[in-house]
Amino acid sequence: MTLTTPVLIFPAISLLLLAYTNRFHGLASVVRALHANYKTSADPIYLKQIHNLRYRIKLIRDMQFFGVLSILICTVCMLLLFFGYDTAGKILFGLSLLTMITSLVLSLIEIQMSVGALDHQLKDLENGCEE
Repeated sequence: MTLTTPVLIFPAISLLLLAYTNRFHGLASVVRALHANYKTSADPIYLKQIHNLRYRIKLIRDMQFFGVLSILICTVCMLLLFFGYDTAGKILFGLSLLTMITSLVLSLIEIQMSVGALDHQLKDLENGCEE
């Protein structure tokens, strides 16, 4: 394995972390709006949404953690390969890929939760229109 192999993962990780950060900022806006709505009307449905949002925020935190950990391990991998420690570099590259996979799996879970929350909102809208 050469030094260029782990370098290939860098652009992907950077873009992925940017996407995770954008998801976090979007969720933060929703939380702020929900907080304002809850202050004016303490509807019990907000509590379900708060629970869902809290779990999704934790997922995004973990997605970011494993993404950053992946890039950190990948950087150390490249350093080891640069100094000629091929076996250790290969092991760390594999570990970097595993942490990236973990981050991506968490991302899939968060996306499913997001879609589920939107579906719940749409059903609530449909039920309100029928009444």
